[in-house]
Amino acid sequence: MDEQGTVGGAAQQEDRALPLQGIRVLEFCHVVMGPSCGLVLADLGAEVIKVEPVEGDRTRRLAGFAAGFFGTFNRNKRSLAIDIKSEEGKKIIHRLLSQSDVVIENFASGTMERLGLGYADLAKDYPRLVYCALKGFLSGPYEKRPALDEIVQYMSGLAYMTGPSGRPLRAGTSICDIMGGVFGVVGILAALQERNRTGRGQEVRSALFESAAFLMAQHMAGGAVTGRTVPPMPERQGAWAIYETFKTADDRLFFLGITSDKHWAQFCRLFDRPDLLADATLASNEDRILGRPRLVPIISEIVQRHTLDQMVAFCEEGSLPFAPLGRPEDLQDDPQLNAGGRMLDTDLGKGRHIKLPRLPIELGGHDLGLRQQPQAIGESTETILRELGFAADEVHDLHQRGVVATGQR
Repeated sequence: MDEQGTVGGAAQQEDRALPLQGIRVLEFCHVVMGPSCGLVLADLGAEVIKVEPVEGDRTRRLAGFAAGFFGTFNRNKRSLAIDIKSEEGKKIIHRLLSQSDVVIENFASGTMERLGLGYADLAKDYPRLVYCALKGFLSGPYEKRPALDEIVQYMSGLAYMTGPSGRPLRAGTSICDIMGGVFGVVGILAALQERNRTGRGQEVRSALFESAAFLMAQHMAGGAVTGRTVPPMPERQGAWAIYETFKTADDRLFFLGITSDKHWAQFCRLFDRPDLLADATLASNEDRILGRPRLVPIISEIVQRHTLDQMVAFCEEGSLPFAPLGRPEDLQDDPQLNAGGRMLDTDLGKGRHIKLPRLPIELGGHDLGLRQQPQAIGESTETILRELGFAADEVHDLHQRGVVATGQR
């Protein structure tokens, strides 16, 4: 790693511009939804300037479940720590806006407007600006409500679908925050493409609740098709006879899917059960669904006679869908994720490093890797101000008066 915090392999990638190189983004965001939007844009090559308070984004100080948020969603960005409530701070932001393509913000409804940084305020002076507001709700009767990931999981039916009856359960990650952020990226890219034709920017909005509802569309449609109330996933009527978690001989949990007649034939061959393959009452998937009360214990007994490694080997040989039960910490050393050096060695501060997944896309041979570690508070403040034409003594004066912060650890 060099003194700028870039990673050698990424810095030496082929001499080829990343897709969003030349796009400048000002990110007024915290926690997950907004920073995940900025992360995708940054990884794709945009220059993302993270605008945070002089004391730093509060996400840096979260604990427990949220302790990893900042390090996960703030790579490849430059940190500008500035008091945007002050007149001098606002003047600096407006200098940046005159050179920027995109603004993203995920503050509470009305916050940016009170600061004079809402879309209606900025569009008059910066007509080419694409402004993405990431909120709890899109326009409508709920739009002023505060929202969090878990709240919209409950509202949308996602928590209902995840837990058993009477025990709604949030999904095990910030799925609506991240989905909302990624849908924000989709809107931004569409708006930039339209700007190429018209020369004008526009406002883009993405929201937690509508993202969660989008995830529920398949269940909404399923209820309409069947004419029945949709049961939670733990109680669903399966489309396949074997789509279950079993226990192996070494007391590990192993998910197995037998979703076609070809899978069934392979399973019977691999585990030397010609009697099951010859059983006419199990010949088709529909037959096997009807025979589940008899069949599942048979499959369970077969799996319990083999270790996890043996089950993996059998299923790989037979191209059967399977999965050992994994935990988040297992992913660091996962051979698929690490293939070709795809995991990103990320500095979480205080000497803590972890390998994290990069964007889950392959894009024409581009290296969408780690170009900049998550920065300290205001690590790029001085550089950005000097690029805007401020002299060194002016930067020092702004720092002394608390208008900006520069490079705090």
